[in-house]
Amino acid sequence: MAAGGFCKLPNGTVVVALNLPYGSAGVRVLVHAQNRARALTRLRNLGLRPIYLRGNTAPPTPDEVTAVLHHPDGLIWRTAPADNGVIITELWHPIRALLRPPVVQQG
Repeated sequence: MAAGGFCKLPNGTVVVALNLPYGSAGVRVLVHAQNRARALTRLRNLGLRPIYLRGNTAPPTPDEVTAVLHHPDGLIWRTAPADNGVIITELWHPIRALLRPPVVQQG
């Protein structure tokens, strides 16, 4: 189960934030959708099947909400913050950069 949360915006839409295990570190995924169910459906349709949101333990920050609202796809990610309090200065990436298969160089 992924840690995460959501916030409802004044226009009725929601922003869902999820911390997902991926590689050696986790990723923080943000989704903007009409409701929580549609946000999770968007992720499941991309192949991230076992995703559930239980509770609101890690809701999106105001900066995260701004980032996802300004992205045309409304679906972004970056490396999840470490538990040791280290601040990440990594920029947000479109979700297709996370799901892209690795490039194999021949040589």
